[in-house]
Amino acid sequence: MKITFLGTGTSQGVPVIACECKTCRSEDHHDKRLRTSLLLEKDGIILLFDAGPDFRQQMLRANVKKLDSIIITHEHKDHIAGMDDVRAFNYKSQDAIDIYAEERVQNAIRKEFSYVFAEYQYPGIPKMKLISIPDHGFMVKGIEVIPVRVRHYHLEIYGFRIGNFAYITDANYIPEESKERLIGVKYLVINALRKEKHISHFSLREAIDFIREISPKKAFITHISHQMGCYNDIAKELPPGIMLAYDEMSLVCDE
Repeated sequence: MKITFLGTGTSQGVPVIACECKTCRSEDHHDKRLRTSLLLEKDGIILLFDAGPDFRQQMLRANVKKLDSIIITHEHKDHIAGMDDVRAFNYKSQDAIDIYAEERVQNAIRKEFSYVFAEYQYPGIPKMKLISIPDHGFMVKGIEVIPVRVRHYHLEIYGFRIGNFAYITDANYIPEESKERLIGVKYLVINALRKEKHISHFSLREAIDFIREISPKKAFITHISHQMGCYNDIAKELPPGIMLAYDEMSLVCDE
């Protein structure tokens, strides 16, 4: 199973377009982060987790030619705003793309992209097939996906486990029953916005403490604000087996 980080950044914090901080002025490619998204490839099936505002750019940059399904963690704009651009994959497959999301998120998608679901179908609009996520887990073209319920401030959202890999973003609290679904995970991706505590995201210390509790073989930090600091500076501070993810980073998870 191959994992590719399409984006590891966030819209949170000071607007980077006007920021003069060290991270925003960095020329290191590790510090050039698009909004958080992840690609999973297994047995010829390609799954995408979230499609934010940078979706089109990410697909082009990673040279993605095929997309089987999109799985949505939650409805915030930095995770769904790019979904109009699935039309390119519709054209290639001549079919609607499956979008897995819980009911609340589906309602947000229907509102955000009302023209997609209107009675009158304007020529060329994206084609999406919304599919509900059952809490006990589901199969996507032969791949078992286990939802992991986490909390993003007061909003309950989903992380996901596929085999020995787990992906959690935008969390600041993970209940005990969800931790049980992570037992035995070898590769863990978890969000950390910055070093300082935040109302709706893990801080770096909180993320490290959670990683130690789950004890995976390797762990990767994503959803990183420019307030975290530069990649090379933070890398020196991280314990063994934990690293900041960066855009276009790939890894192969052994079974």
